[in-house]
Amino acid sequence: MRDTAPAAPTAVNWRKSSHSGEGDGNECVEVANSPTHVAVRDSKAPARAALTFPTPAFARFLARLKES
Repeated sequence: MRDTAPAAPTAVNWRKSSHSGEGDGNECVEVANSPTHVAVRDSKAPARAALTFPTPAFARFLARLKES
């Protein structure tokens, strides 16, 4: 089954990762939250498409990262 997530939010507040300032600064990620989805984009190319995930799936992804 294909997820029919809405397009990436455009009129929302994008937040840059707190880790973006580490290293050479070329690996930056921004996230934006809506009531049902989380969008992720490359801060160096904000006009390009963003990836959207259902909020529960993104929360599980973050939990798994923290376990690593």
